[in-house]
Amino acid sequence: MIDVAQTDELAALRQWRRSFHRFPEPAWCEYRTTSLICAALAEAGFEIRIGEQLLSPSMVMGRDIDEAQEKARALQQGADADWLARLTHTGLLAVLDTGRPGPSLALRVDLDAVRVRECVSADHLPQQLGFASASDGVMHACAHDAHAAIAVVLGQLLAGYQHTLCGKIKLFFQPAEEGCRAGKAVASGGQLDDVDQLLAIHLGIHAHSGELVVCPEGFLSSTKFDVEFIGKPAHAGLEPNAGANALSAACQAVSQMLAIAPHRDGMTRINIGHLHAGQERNVVPAYAFLQGETRGATAALNEYVFSAVQRIVQGVAMSHGVDYMIRRQGEAISIENSPALVHTLTLLGDELGYNVIHSRPFGASDDAGFLIDRVQRRGGQAAYIVIGADLKAGHHTDQFDFDEDVMGRALNLLFHWFARQLTVTVSQPD
Repeated sequence: MIDVAQTDELAALRQWRRSFHRFPEPAWCEYRTTSLICAALAEAGFEIRIGEQLLSPSMVMGRDIDEAQEKARALQQGADADWLARLTHTGLLAVLDTGRPGPSLALRVDLDAVRVRECVSADHLPQQLGFASASDGVMHACAHDAHAAIAVVLGQLLAGYQHTLCGKIKLFFQPAEEGCRAGKAVASGGQLDDVDQLLAIHLGIHAHSGELVVCPEGFLSSTKFDVEFIGKPAHAGLEPNAGANALSAACQAVSQMLAIAPHRDGMTRINIGHLHAGQERNVVPAYAFLQGETRGATAALNEYVFSAVQRIVQGVAMSHGVDYMIRRQGEAISIENSPALVHTLTLLGDELGYNVIHSRPFGASDDAGFLIDRVQRRGGQAAYIVIGADLKAGHHTDQFDFDEDVMGRALNLLFHWFARQLTVTVSQPD
């Protein structure tokens, strides 16, 4: 069996990963990342599909950005100017059609960083080697930089073997996974409807280097939401009775939300991660804004919590005499891997020397579920796998870092997954 993760590929993986890590971009702002990937894979021979060719704009969630400002920032950080000028929404699909009959295989990876300020400790490897985040308050703390790097190098590698391949390769680089804001839009874009098999990957997540979890379980359905309370200002001393206190409404709503009873039928979660209200100490607060999320082991359990949130917001607003708005800003559904694909991955993982683990709790949410569901509903196979990686610290923490050597093993695994099904004979490229 060919080990494709040779010295050149390993160096390329590190170079791409560290470039993405140095210039992290949060959800819907991945202009530098997208433009550079477009340029690299177009040069390798892929057809690049962006914007409405990739996703359905009407299904986009939680996108509130200054596009011109983000593009200017991306250009300053080294974006490809030609591709940057073509982008509306971030993210891309790279397609390699061999022109020979065969199956259509796809890989989905994510691009965005999280709003965490990276630590400056001397023993933090990105600090030591000079690729720590250059964007204050944003970092790659969930390995999406590695996911994107693996997919770029995989695409370049597969393009070199194109003369031996049949069928079609589709590489989905999804924006805005954090907050589950883009998966539904990408799934609705129509580009998955000819896909026979789809893989989604994640590094880390309760798995150590050398482990491969082929059927993780416990993917949580989730709803991300924003709430605004709109009250009426008044002098807090002269006539507080003339005002309508949005801050008070928000505080009461948060207290009641966090007290929503757990459901007897399974795990439920709620978190309020942000609250902002008021302007002056002597003015009745006329505005309050909060951001939160609900989760559940099933769609029904998640809906139980979110329905309670809606009732609480409505009731609190009425009791305080304020208006309100509540908006869904992201969604995720549960994931069930296709058994036949799990079997294939188990055999391949064993052959490549992984410690293959059939199932292990995932315990979080990922909007790749919408892509997986789309493929499965149309008769295809799809799976979400976890490729183990030893971590310096937990996901979404300021000291997050991972064992970079696992990128080479992941590249080898994915290359052979594509090659086994699309190749007549695997030989060295011309």
